[in-house]
Amino acid sequence: MKSLKAQGHLFASSDVQMEVLNKSDHEPFDSKLKDAGLYPFKPTGIDIFQVNLGKMCNQTCKHCHVDAGPDRKEIMTRKTMQQCLDILAVHDIPKVDLTGGAPEMNPNFRWFVEEAAALGKHIMDRCNLTIITANKKYNDLPQFFAKHGVEVISSLPHYTSVRTDRQRGDGVFDRSVKAIRMLNEIGYGIEGTGLELNLVYNPTGAILPGPQETLEADYKRELKRRFGIEFNNLYVITNMPISRFLDYLLVSNNYENYMQKLVEAFNPNAAGKVMCRNTLSIGWDGYIYDCDFNQMLDIKVKSTAQHLSDFDFEGLNSREIEVNQHCYGCTAGPGSSCGGQTS
Repeated sequence: MKSLKAQGHLFASSDVQMEVLNKSDHEPFDSKLKDAGLYPFKPTGIDIFQVNLGKMCNQTCKHCHVDAGPDRKEIMTRKTMQQCLDILAVHDIPKVDLTGGAPEMNPNFRWFVEEAAALGKHIMDRCNLTIITANKKYNDLPQFFAKHGVEVISSLPHYTSVRTDRQRGDGVFDRSVKAIRMLNEIGYGIEGTGLELNLVYNPTGAILPGPQETLEADYKRELKRRFGIEFNNLYVITNMPISRFLDYLLVSNNYENYMQKLVEAFNPNAAGKVMCRNTLSIGWDGYIYDCDFNQMLDIKVKSTAQHLSDFDFEGLNSREIEVNQHCYGCTAGPGSSCGGQTS
């Protein structure tokens, strides 16, 4: 198959990606769910309100499923953010998961965090680390996070600079280490402080990740030994065959082999614990999705409430979750979610 970019798409459209995903002869994902007794696929509740604050980012990572970058203009408005807060104020959804792009680049980011914290929500921020040192106006983010008890979740593809920079750009590893030191200095990642710093690992190639427990031990040992830095947990995530990683698979002629690996590694136990079962994903424009990956493929929820303006908690809580071939990525082996391996 050709590269998505070879078709004239700097950021391949969701239609093009779906065409690629559905072209292969692999068993349909919903058939796997039926065999496992999990179809129709339904939520277990709505515990996490994941909000994409925009696709603008100070980095352009090779594995980014959002196609985020400095030139992206999509950004959530304050009006849409207020709609999120209005919903959170009246429904028992305990966690707010902020993502992007770099969510901190949204001009209303701090206001939104303050308002969500005032509602008593547990806030998670998916911070790319380098944003903390990118500009003086972001240097105090560690103090801001600590003030509001924000859990910080950050991608660090490896504990060496070569493998991290290969995926995220030259110099990113060194800037990430500097940011972690800034977070450590005020207690983030240090046991007993209550300030959580969790790192995210995903493979740099067309392979499935190893066991989370083993990788976490390696990360903790090597980061402490080499740089004197600490963190709480390592979340291991499988690369999803969408967006930039899908393009890489096509360019390197790894697509069919990678999909076959995912299909053969399907785990019914992991499928029962995937993030779409307890999460709603809100797009920068207010549309609602079952997960962040469906959002990038423009697969909206199967509900009459597809936008925040029509939010229906009970209806969304009883919806049927939309699935497709990319879902094999979350159900392979020990599983994969925004919180790491699931089984």
